[in-house]
Amino acid sequence: MTTTTATTGTTSTMGTTATTGTTGAATTAITATATASTRSSTPRVGPVPVLWLALLATPLAAGANAPVLILPDMARSLGVSASTATWLVASYAWAMAVGTPLLAGLLRRRGLRAALHLAGALLLGGTLLVAASPWLPLTLAGRATQAAGGAGLAAVAMSLAGSARRMGVISAGFGILGASGPLLGAQLSQVLSWRLSLCVSVIAVLAVPAVSRYAKAPVATPQGRFDARGAALLTALATALVLLPHAPAAALGSSAVAATLLTLHVRRRPGGFVPAALIRKPLFLGSALLALALSGSYFTLLFSVPRLLGDRAGWDTATAGTGQLVALLTGSALSWLLAAASARMSRVAVRAVLIGVGAAAAAIAVFASWGPLLLAATMGGVFAATGANAVLSMHAASSAPEAQRPTAIGLFALCYQLGGAFGPAIATALVLTA
Repeated sequence: MTTTTATTGTTSTMGTTATTGTTGAATTAITATATASTRSSTPRVGPVPVLWLALLATPLAAGANAPVLILPDMARSLGVSASTATWLVASYAWAMAVGTPLLAGLLRRRGLRAALHLAGALLLGGTLLVAASPWLPLTLAGRATQAAGGAGLAAVAMSLAGSARRMGVISAGFGILGASGPLLGAQLSQVLSWRLSLCVSVIAVLAVPAVSRYAKAPVATPQGRFDARGAALLTALATALVLLPHAPAAALGSSAVAATLLTLHVRRRPGGFVPAALIRKPLFLGSALLALALSGSYFTLLFSVPRLLGDRAGWDTATAGTGQLVALLTGSALSWLLAAASARMSRVAVRAVLIGVGAAAAAIAVFASWGPLLLAATMGGVFAATGANAVLSMHAASSAPEAQRPTAIGLFALCYQLGGAFGPAIATALVLTA
């Protein structure tokens, strides 16, 4: 993620600094902006304050992880088994993966406001469905709709970030809220209802009016017809990949077919939904694949380390959970330091740090038996993954022409989220069933 512009036709640029993003002065400025925006609907000129972008994007992470500790309660309420209730997690992950490139495509073709309003409507509509539905199928549909809307808002925020430093604030927020999501969901479920736990991501819509007022023009002028076939094939491929851990044989065959058809389609329509010039760029491919690997490693550690703390170090569940939460929060916060420093580092140096820390975290998890070392592995894993999301997304965006940068962000985010789909399956195969 370099300091190259990643928006197309919006008023913000990816080179904007966010050095005051966490200071009282920035908070005062954002409050003043929000107050002024209530007096006028005139579009603003200048970058969107980074805390608005963080509010727009990061509740998605809390919503994704909120059900982790309350699946039994959800299953009893809906009258299904706990294993069946896990589809409420899987459907959210699927819609996040699929929704990100689709809403990024809308951002590219129709502009900032269209993408914001549609994503916000999807998030709000899905939340209402989750809150009211008494049946699992409708609740699944609501969760998927929520996730698609949240993914769209996250894609907008990433496209407007403007710099690795500002993207670092968003990415660290993802890590922090993702780490806090299970505990937050459990507390809300205990005090009020598990349905409220599944609705936490809706707070992102509070940022939509403020961010919308910074829209000056469409992101790009649409050229030609919408590539519906390319979008459908990419959706089919992402769906098959997300289902790979759940139904390996069928998903593997479906993935191969979808990938082949998508490759042929891209050759026939190189300027379509998946631009051929973009996916052939070594910078884009290297950034996306490295993010996928680091994300997969992190999610593998996330699900494996609590079990390893019990088996190797003799920690009880409560101690392991508390220790891991502290490690995740610390690693997520530290990743912002890498994002802030990346503007003064070469791409090779940044990648060396990410690969080195990620590889060290995986090696420690394999061989360590001391509890604090296992927590250090978790901290290293989340540091590498969230740092990659912040910095490498800017690298991926900089590899694309201006009109294709929302698409680059969307495809990069798809790769990162696929790591989140693969990680739990790897943990199950290597540790959880041992």
